[in-house]
Amino acid sequence: MLVYAALLITGGRLGDIYGPRNLFVAGLAVFTAASAFCGLAQDLSQLIGARALQGVGGALMAPQILAVITGLFPPGRRGVAFAIPGAVGGLAVAVGPTLGGFLVTNFGWSWIFYANLPVGVAAIALALLVVPDLRPDRRRRLDVVGVLLVTAGLFGITFGLIEGERYDWGTVFSFVTIPGIIIAGVVFMLIFLLNQYLRQDKEPLLPFSIFRNRNYSLMALVVAAVNFAILGLFLPLTIYFQSALGLSALEAGFILLPQALISMLIAGPAGGLADRFGGKYILMGGLALFAAGMGYVDWIAEADSGRWSFLPGLIVAGVGMGLTWAPLYNVAMRDVLPQVAGVASGVFNTIQEMGAVFASAVVGALLQNRLAVALRDEAAQRAEGLPEQFREPFVDGFSNASEGGIEVGTGQTGAGAQLPRRIQQLGEEVFENGFVDAMHPTLVLPIVIVLLAAINCFAVRQGQGATGAHEASRRGRIRQRWSGAGLWMTRD
Repeated sequence: MLVYAALLITGGRLGDIYGPRNLFVAGLAVFTAASAFCGLAQDLSQLIGARALQGVGGALMAPQILAVITGLFPPGRRGVAFAIPGAVGGLAVAVGPTLGGFLVTNFGWSWIFYANLPVGVAAIALALLVVPDLRPDRRRRLDVVGVLLVTAGLFGITFGLIEGERYDWGTVFSFVTIPGIIIAGVVFMLIFLLNQYLRQDKEPLLPFSIFRNRNYSLMALVVAAVNFAILGLFLPLTIYFQSALGLSALEAGFILLPQALISMLIAGPAGGLADRFGGKYILMGGLALFAAGMGYVDWIAEADSGRWSFLPGLIVAGVGMGLTWAPLYNVAMRDVLPQVAGVASGVFNTIQEMGAVFASAVVGALLQNRLAVALRDEAAQRAEGLPEQFREPFVDGFSNASEGGIEVGTGQTGAGAQLPRRIQQLGEEVFENGFVDAMHPTLVLPIVIVLLAAINCFAVRQGQGATGAHEASRRGRIRQRWSGAGLWMTRD
């Protein structure tokens, strides 16, 4: 995740220079080979190194998806095209953990990586056979200084936010602290932006012109909010399903599967509607439905909830997600010129990834804070029915229970394991009810973020917006200068 987030912008710009299909194939090849290395790893260090290499492959590959679609399809037909990666991505959110749990349970951990190999090889072959090689009409150079600055900046910020709670937001080693790492990352990003400002007429890594597109800038905020919400909602829910309700990873995955299937089925028609009517109001409706569905899940969740009681909310949320991705990508990339589509996609993916990174820090800290209060209150309430000699140690056992982090799984009881079995069972009830009490207000934050993102969409410009007919004509001539542009051309 660190390597992936740090290299996305660079991967997007390399796609602009060497062609998005070529970078997609190169990234997929690296990712596939790294997956084999992961499965063959003999110790944790080898596995971490192979995972980092997967991050390199992912960063080269991911930005090219939006860039290829932007280069191949005219604005009026991109909605359906964008619906495909949106639908598949939504399905992966549910199927990935479920399939992973099945493979680990029945074949061993290495097979979650070996499963990537046939998929990667097939995708490489299809990309080379089917996807045209779109390249700019002149040679471009990579801004190496910009690459180093942005990589250092994003790495520092991402590492600090992901690892902050692990180090209690304090010292990592010697004089190096989490706040210091984050501040250093921010400083590198500011230097990067200044460097790019001075290079705008010299092939910068980040052309500022992409941010003059109002819709692109607005959708960058929306996609960050959506990713914040997805991780901010499903991280606590995953712990809740497995630790409070006592479900296995496979059972928890099946609970979320209907949402992903509904999202996949809705995505295609949503993309077609976005092409026909514009994505603004479809996107707003999708975000509102997603927030409403997850609000229902939060409202209905209790320590003894039935596993299928969440289905109505998850179906509504799935419809909302299905109405979100294709219009979001369509609105964001509609007026982006092909020669900067790669870096625009890389920036977009980076902002999307940073939304999840911020969610892991903010939602994790909020959940831990609320859990510390809820566990102590719950323990104090239930301790009243215990013999006097057990009350104080029972409550004290839960006072600092959340500080060591929350493990996914059943049987978390604070001090209960050191007391008689009857009290241990009571301790499990304290954790289950205390976690639910802490989860309810925690889930409110990402739901509110989604609603704010929906309100943000009011500022979206429908149609061609500020570009107008003249700009559309200019884009048509630009696209004709790209090899492979004969597949489609905007007519003057």
